Amino acid sequence: MVSQKSHDFKQAEKVEVTNYFNGMGFDRWNRIYSESEDVNKVQRNIRLGHQKTVDDVLSWIDQSGGLGEKSFCDAGCGVGSLSIPLVQMGAKSVLASDISEAMVTETNRRAIANGIKEDSFKCITSDLETLEGYFHTVICLDVFIHYPQDAAEEMVRHLCSLTQERLIVSFAPYTPLLALLKKIGQLFPGPSKTTRAYTLSESGIIQAAKKSGFSLVRSKLNKAPFYFSQLIEFEKIKKV
Repeated sequence: MVSQKSHDFKQAEKVEVTNYFNGMGFDRWNRIYSESEDVNKVQRNIRLGHQKTVDDVLSWIDQSGGLGEKSFCDAGCGVGSLSIPLVQMGAKSVLASDISEAMVTETNRRAIANGIKEDSFKCITSDLETLEGYFHTVICLDVFIHYPQDAAEEMVRHLCSLTQERLIVSFAPYTPLLALLKKIGQLFPGPSKTTRAYTLSESGIIQAAKKSGFSLVRSKLNKAPFYFSQLIEFEKIKKV
């Protein structure tokens, strides 16, 4: 049972994340997830790293085939960097969601600009906790950085409940190097600082999925300067 103190802490962090990505954070990350030249070296490396993660997911999905018969949920879609290509690849349907209304508005704008039709694509404002539906594949990329370990594992279990067959997640894994970089970053506070960032135990994420009836299929660590993302694919264990 979650204590009132823990609940209040989570709600406060959720408000912080929502406000950030509806304000200064939206401008920052919209530039990163675009072709804008108005980015610094760190932001450019984050762009390259995140795009590599997206490309790997699209490759894994393409290898599995049968997209025209599969529904997808892009949980924490940002500006649609994954969900829009999924529709373009021929997915039966894609539901994209993000906690930020500004991100959702931008995703819809980009979808329209790419000729995406509403019958195969929908983008809504929602946090992970209240996300509903039942999909062949649920994907959640680089969102768990806003969740401490226990909450991230809870979200894995929730996303598993929405998944018919496959769950793909990525997160910043705990490593001594990342822990050091985080400490260094805390020495330089300023207006460009983002929300609180968490690194996670890979084994905890895997165990949360296993307890929900999913097995590990494959994993890959993507790295670029100032970007570390552990990408993992899980598959629902079929009952004999």
